[in-house]
Amino acid sequence: MAIEMQQIIELILAIFLPPLAIFIHGNDCNMHVAVNIILCFFFFVPAVIHALWYCFFRA
Repeated sequence: MAIEMQQIIELILAIFLPPLAIFIHGNDCNMHVAVNIILCFFFFVPAVIHALWYCFFRA
């Protein structure tokens, strides 16, 4: 199972800068970016979980 470079970058960004990871993954500023920014202001761990879900587990 090969991991692509973009996935590695998204994983690192999802941990340290969750809104940026969502922005890069979605290629636009959508509702998920706004939700994640709000989560970052209030709770950092849920923002990381949301970014990981959006980048890797969303169908």
